[in-house]
Amino acid sequence: MEAKTAPVWEKAGYTLRLARREDAEAYYAQNFAPLDPEAARMTGSQAQFTREEVVAFLRESVEDGERYHFLILSPEGRIIGESVLNEIDWDLRCANFRIGIFHPDQRGKGIGTWAVRQTRDFAFSQLHLHRLELDVYSFNPRAERVYRAAGFRREGILRDAVRDGDAYADAILMAMLEDEWRALQAENQSEP
Repeated sequence: MEAKTAPVWEKAGYTLRLARREDAEAYYAQNFAPLDPEAARMTGSQAQFTREEVVAFLRESVEDGERYHFLILSPEGRIIGESVLNEIDWDLRCANFRIGIFHPDQRGKGIGTWAVRQTRDFAFSQLHLHRLELDVYSFNPRAERVYRAAGFRREGILRDAVRDGDAYADAILMAMLEDEWRALQAENQSEP
């Protein structure tokens, strides 16, 4: 397999770049020991992982030809989140998208919005995808607003598809097609 390449993006001291094998230990130590309960809830993740699970996962992600695993680094160089294109189907030119900001003190600063847009643009402009899809839980309206503002559209709802504590919640399916992305790019370039 050819080595994956991608730009390194920076904004206000934050960096978005591809994960590297040597990031695995810091990825675990800085985010999963322990994992923030709200991060686990919003991403539908289990609450606890072992060091071995997380380190192996990130190392495998770096090698996986059907995944682009970007890390979000704080101005101090700490890994604070991730933005991931996974389940890439090169024949259909489609992929799944997910993002997570692991630390409460880093949420609400626009970093996630920036990472969503950079990753989306990379998917369409560099990987030449036709479709980018995601799901977001109904108890996370802030994330849905970010996705809508980035051009994703609702495609459907899986009713009561996830648990939120003792209650059920919906999984909202969203996607963007390459023509919609091109129209959004043209619109953004025409704005003064």
